[in-house]
Amino acid sequence: MHILRVLVKNILSLPQMRRRYILIVIDSLVFIFSISFAFFLSTSNSIESLFYDEYIWLIPSFLFIGIPLYAFTGQYQGITRYVGSSAIYRLALRNFILCILIAVFGFFSTASFLPQKTWILTWVLLTVLIGLIKFALRDLLIRIGGSSLNKIRKVAIFGTGSEAAQLFAALRISDKYRVIAFFGEDNQLWRRSLYGIPIYPPSKLLQLSTQLDQVLLADRSLSKARRKDLLNELQELRLAVLEVPSIDEIASGAARIDSLKPIAIEDLLGRNSIDPILNLLGPGINNSVIFITGAGGSIGSELCRQILKLNPTKMIILDNSESSLYFIDKELRSQNDNQSIIKTVLGSACDKYLISQIFINEGVNVVFHAAAYKHVPIVELNAIQGIYNNVISTKVLCEAAYLANIKKLILISTDKAVRPTNVMGASKRLAELIVQAFSQKVISEEISAESKTIFGMVRFGNVLDSSGSVVPLFREQIAAGGPITLTDPKVVRYFMTIPEAAQLVLQATVLAEGGDVFLLDMGKQMFIKELAEQMIRLSGLTLKNTLNPDGDIEIIVTGLRPGEKLYEELLIDAQSKATEHPLIFRGVEKSIPYDYLICEINKLEDYLRKRDKLKVIETLSSLIPEWDKSKSYL
Repeated sequence: MHILRVLVKNILSLPQMRRRYILIVIDSLVFIFSISFAFFLSTSNSIESLFYDEYIWLIPSFLFIGIPLYAFTGQYQGITRYVGSSAIYRLALRNFILCILIAVFGFFSTASFLPQKTWILTWVLLTVLIGLIKFALRDLLIRIGGSSLNKIRKVAIFGTGSEAAQLFAALRISDKYRVIAFFGEDNQLWRRSLYGIPIYPPSKLLQLSTQLDQVLLADRSLSKARRKDLLNELQELRLAVLEVPSIDEIASGAARIDSLKPIAIEDLLGRNSIDPILNLLGPGINNSVIFITGAGGSIGSELCRQILKLNPTKMIILDNSESSLYFIDKELRSQNDNQSIIKTVLGSACDKYLISQIFINEGVNVVFHAAAYKHVPIVELNAIQGIYNNVISTKVLCEAAYLANIKKLILISTDKAVRPTNVMGASKRLAELIVQAFSQKVISEEISAESKTIFGMVRFGNVLDSSGSVVPLFREQIAAGGPITLTDPKVVRYFMTIPEAAQLVLQATVLAEGGDVFLLDMGKQMFIKELAEQMIRLSGLTLKNTLNPDGDIEIIVTGLRPGEKLYEELLIDAQSKATEHPLIFRGVEKSIPYDYLICEINKLEDYLRKRDKLKVIETLSSLIPEWDKSKSYL
């Protein structure tokens, strides 16, 4: 094998013209062998007769006509590494023309003519032998040519359908992967083969695991439950897992079949999402003017994407980050199939003049307030700005919505607002109270229901892969070789995907009647340490600890950060009511009267402008008595 590798490497290092000369020599030898063997089989003459006067023209004719014909018709222009079945069809046609030309030459010359079966045998032998040589060279280049420069990963493909076959075809020409097995659920395919590679039942994974570096998932017919079980099995076997893109991604050109990607984190958690209720997805959005704050953020941008699909007349997006606004604006305009009007506003949700102008001049119908400072440690260190942004923006939007008779305003809130232990959570809880207070004010007024603004809010926990969340942080730390930093092994969190959270927000909007606190069913809380361990195993690496000192990635406990809780809650008073949607609940919570709250908020705003931190914290504490400041920097 070493000699072959060196030989192939030396051949590949030759100039292109010299490599063509080698192929010409090989083809010349095949010409001589094929006509000689065909002559021997189809005539009563011996092979020596080819070198007598009567048949001496035959071999030179093949060489002097065949090689130019091959060169002229592109025989030596193809790339051997990527030769496919179409090359055989072209070769067969090329050899057929060659045999006809030489037969015609022999017929019209004084040379002795050969029987028909000689030409047929010559054509078959030329096509088969040269075809075999081309495929053999291709496989040799694939197997040996790149292995001296790259470490070839031995992989198995889980799947036996068209996606698996396409993936194998793409990987076959790669110098990075070598497929040694297929695995499938269909027992009728077991003990058969695909492209010459055996197909095994999933139970065979354990036996072959020591021979594998990775498993490539190419079976999208698996149920979520089976997919989760399979991933757990592969984690236990310490096998790295990658999957092929979806058919939609491939069809749209966004990805190729061999664009392998890591397993989505939601597959690790095994959370089953529920399809949207159609009559809750669209009403109030379709043919309406929608305003979204924080449009460049994780939730805000996903709301924009999903709202655009519901055909609004106009969508106004606002963010104070120019770069974030640029990217979401560019994306939305490229996906705007319904030709909705998109207006992009760079500014702050705290700017009451800007907000009022937009609401009145643009005829806004529905407001989604997703703008907030949410990173606990940063807000903890910048309390004045964090409180000002999260609280005053909500007051400004509610006042403007009330005065402009906006149909609905929905605040995007967080589980950190429930019995907060940090400034960010306390500021979001006060934002919730502002929304509830304005709802009380509207309900108490004797005006028609059509003219009343419905104020509501949706509260949920962590969303996967949002900016600043643990998932992208852990992914970066694993890619860097570790260690993974964990604040406390007892920390648990709720998790939900960004698209699912946004979809549930839109459905909750339809259910809003005024003063609603909607809670999203986040499923079971998960230990962050368990999540980190799963991500390590799914990357094909091992956990480094006292039991396994030679492991790959270590988890280091750094201690809880100021304001961080071991667990989060979604309810304050622990009461909720079911709604039409099985994952959306309506919380029943106490609120603060409008007149008193707004008076206190005005005082708070004055203290914030003066940057009187002592008064700010004192006022916030009086409004949020359940705020536990003992874990804060304050």
